[in-house]
Amino acid sequence: MPDYDWYVGVDWGGERHQVAILDATGARVAEHQVAHSGAGRESLVEHLARLGADPGRVAVAIEVPRGPVVDTLLMRGYHVFALNPKQLDRFRDRYSVAGAKDDRRDALVAASALRTDQLAFRQLQPDDPQVIRLRELSRTYDELLGEERRLANQLREQLWRYYPQALPHCPGADESWLWELLHEAPTPAHAQRFTRPALRALLARYRLRRITGDMLYETLQARSVTLTPGAAEAAAEHVELLLPRLRLVHEQRQQWERRMDALLDALGPPVEGRQEHRDVTILRSLPGVGRVVAATMLAEAWGLLAARDYQSLRAQSGVAPSTQQSGKQRLVLMRRSCNHRLRTAVFHWARNSVRLDPRCRAQYQRLRQRHSQARALRSVADRLLSVLVAMLCSGTTYDVTRCPNAA
Repeated sequence: MPDYDWYVGVDWGGERHQVAILDATGARVAEHQVAHSGAGRESLVEHLARLGADPGRVAVAIEVPRGPVVDTLLMRGYHVFALNPKQLDRFRDRYSVAGAKDDRRDALVAASALRTDQLAFRQLQPDDPQVIRLRELSRTYDELLGEERRLANQLREQLWRYYPQALPHCPGADESWLWELLHEAPTPAHAQRFTRPALRALLARYRLRRITGDMLYETLQARSVTLTPGAAEAAAEHVELLLPRLRLVHEQRQQWERRMDALLDALGPPVEGRQEHRDVTILRSLPGVGRVVAATMLAEAWGLLAARDYQSLRAQSGVAPSTQQSGKQRLVLMRRSCNHRLRTAVFHWARNSVRLDPRCRAQYQRLRQRHSQARALRSVADRLLSVLVAMLCSGTTYDVTRCPNAA
């Protein structure tokens, strides 16, 4: 654990950031505020430069692990450390047991805690530009997917209200062919005017084989529900408002999928002059790892994967249990404090691997005899993470024929 000449605490704010500077003995030598602007960040760097120390001898503590202030400090060579806000709240009790809180004290507490408890902090490193882009793409994709689901649920509720015969073949109201059908036939009365050839042509455009034109024709010809006058027209106007928004979000989500695929492909080729595979190639070779899981794992855990840190990886993904022990009582619980996007990705990875990989399926079935589904999937995910880290260390891709007796 290196020692530093100066310790800086930054209390992040919306418009202004409070800064406290301590020397190696813990004495406060300066404090000031900087605005959340380009000029404010430059003034912070100027204050640190006046200390006369090499940037590598200055340690900066901050709660927010990313942002323009962090980027500015990392680019200038300063060592930046992040701390969970809950941990910082515990360190604050050193200065006030009454629970008093203000920005000046928080900046001082961050700098002091970094000086005395550096192991509790996580040192930040500049991210690869492609990883930064992949992180933004994956998070935006999740937002688009959630928005599409919300709009589809609204559409479904409106159809259930006045147009239930449109739902049997698409219960989620989340498919493009249904949206085109509703655009051409916004009410049950319009739908009954459809001919069989027109419906066959509609399904053919979307290459649907699970539904035939005759099946759809019979469904649309069913008797519609009886509503008060004007109710169907009002619901149809609501549907007319939802359809363009659904199409737009759907197209944006598909566009983001293509961008993620292209970026993952760009990250995948072997390093020139070296035989081992890149991390993304090794990750994508594992069963159950698709586009979204790979992008989320690389975006949210790039540093842990690069460090081959299995223990931190299982803790950040929520796979490692949380143990609470006091006296004779000992409880082992599911870990709640973790990266929730990483947890979701690992959960779906384990769920898909149970479906695709016989070894994971055997382990899951054995665990289900004693544990719940979620507990069994976490154990499957824990094994997959250990396999991934071993593969990363050896630089090899997944081979199902290896370790045939492992479960």
